[in-house]
Amino acid sequence: MRLKFISKIVIVLLVIMAVLNAKNIIKYYFPLKYSDYVVRYSKEYNLDPHFVMAVIKTESNFNPDIRSGKNAIGLMQITPETAKWAAEKMNITDFTENMLNDPEFNIKMGCWYLNDLNTEFNGDMKLVLAAYNGGRGNVQKWLKNSEHSMDGQSLQYIPFKETDKYIKKVEVSYKVYRYLYEGNMTSAFLISLP
Repeated sequence: MRLKFISKIVIVLLVIMAVLNAKNIIKYYFPLKYSDYVVRYSKEYNLDPHFVMAVIKTESNFNPDIRSGKNAIGLMQITPETAKWAAEKMNITDFTENMLNDPEFNIKMGCWYLNDLNTEFNGDMKLVLAAYNGGRGNVQKWLKNSEHSMDGQSLQYIPFKETDKYIKKVEVSYKVYRYLYEGNMTSAFLISLP
C-alpha cells in the first residue's frame, strides 16, 4: 500500500515537472525581448504589453533588421509612408527612415500607432489589428459594406485573407503571452526599467 502511494506521488511530481518544463520550452518561442521598451511605451500609450509583444512576435519575430516585401521595417513592421505621417502627428521634426531600424524608436512609434488606431476603432482590438495590417482606410470601407459588417461597428468577414490570418496569429500569440507571463510579466518588465 505504501509503495502504491509513493508511486502516485512520484508520478504527480513527474507530471508537474513536465508541465513546468513545457512552459519553459514555450517561453523560448515566446520570449520577452525588448521588454523595457515594450513596457515603457505600452504604458505611455495605454496598451497591454502582452498585446504589444504579440504584435512584435507576429510582425517580425523580434528581428529588428527585417524588411518586408512591402517595405515595412523593423520590429513592428512600419512602412516609411506610415512612419512619416506618424512622425508628423508625434511632432518628430527630424524623422528619417533609418530611425525605424532602431528598436526603441520602432516600438515607440508602433505603440503610438496602435494607440491611434485604438482610439479610432473604439478599443476593438480586432479592428485595430485589421487596420494595422490591412490599412485603416480599408477597415473603414469594410465597416460600411454590408457584406463585411452587419452593424457598421464590427467585421463579420475580412476580405483580405492575409489580414484575417494576421489577426488570428496575433490573437493566439496574445493568449500565449498572457498565459506565460500574466502576473509576472509586468513585474519582470518593470525590473528592467530605470
